[in-house]
Amino acid sequence: MAVRSMAGIAQAIAASALRAQQARMRIIAENLANANSTSKTPGGDPYRRQAPVFEPAKVGGGQGVRMAKVEADQTEFRTEYNPGHPSADAKGYVKLPNVNSLVEAMDMREAQRAYEANLNVIETARAMEARTLDLLKK
Repeated sequence: MAVRSMAGIAQAIAASALRAQQARMRIIAENLANANSTSKTPGGDPYRRQAPVFEPAKVGGGQGVRMAKVEADQTEFRTEYNPGHPSADAKGYVKLPNVNSLVEAMDMREAQRAYEANLNVIETARAMEARTLDLLKK
């Protein structure tokens, strides 16, 4: 019985991590989708990169993880001289989002790998549980 409950705890912890990484990937996708957006008003601020904040969470008798909130990245916006652009300020500069597509792509890959690792934990825990039940039947 103890092995089965440990497998269940491992699965609950890994499932919480799956949900957290899935939320992280949605935020990264939103950042990438808005990487080249500009303000609708001259001199206004464009899209600001979002970053997930994770925190520990109790799950199924163990310590998992959850996304607590999403915070706006406060780094400076990029600027580009383009006086003919509708979003240009009085000096002709357009503010561009503080999203770096390369960083977002690397973050996405890291989130995918973490997601895959947690899927492997769930599969391994299920296999261990099934094997234990098979041994108990004999």
